[in-house]
Amino acid sequence: MIRMKKILLAIPVVITLFASGGCIRDSVCKDITVQSEQATIVSFAAANGISATAHSSGLYYEITAPGSGPTPVSGSQVSIKYTGKLLNGTLFDDQSANPVVYALNGMIQGFQIGLKLIQKGGKIKLIVPSSLAYGCNGYGSVPGNSILYFEVELIDVL
Repeated sequence: MIRMKKILLAIPVVITLFASGGCIRDSVCKDITVQSEQATIVSFAAANGISATAHSSGLYYEITAPGSGPTPVSGSQVSIKYTGKLLNGTLFDDQSANPVVYALNGMIQGFQIGLKLIQKGGKIKLIVPSSLAYGCNGYGSVPGNSILYFEVELIDVL
């Protein structure tokens, strides 16, 4: 009977330890603010000859070809070609050979914002703050809190 009471008393302690462990893990991952990355983004643009414009979201972009025809909206499917790099030049994604189709609202926020700035056939360079990309978690070979650089061609709006 005493042993059963000890076990019953231990259960809340174990649950609390697991729950607080989850909170500790969650508190380690913190997104970096757009403002804190702005100087790095501006410096990258200048060093790479990109005449970037700042969007109110914190995204920096250069439209190299505006395109013509439809402009994507949140519910659009888009056919695109693109390359994605870390600011140190490391290529982490290359979809430049053949177009790929994605739902715009399923893409990172930087793409959702940037692709709405061009029309079918348009090309855009995007410098995406980490909070508009994969945040503190990262994704695949992209480390957490990484600013990303993309060159994107909008093949079609479906």
